[in-house]
Amino acid sequence: MGTFSKQQKFREELRYKEKVRIENLGKFVYDLAKLIFAAIVLGGILPLYSDVSNMENWMKVLSGFCFTIALSKYANYILKR
Repeated sequence: MGTFSKQQKFREELRYKEKVRIENLGKFVYDLAKLIFAAIVLGGILPLYSDVSNMENWMKVLSGFCFTIALSKYANYILKR
């Protein structure tokens, strides 16, 4: 086995590891988006049933929804790179 074939095999391993790393990072960010949605958005909707006019609860739900969308778009960007 020559030096060239060893270098080529090493490069293939590096590409594979980089691909797996990017996929895992994308999955992690998607999981963060799901957790934020479940905790903040769904958890913030329940207090709205008792007091719809409370702006603090509305801001929590809206910010959680925005963070969920932002993280989902970022995860999608990571995975498409």
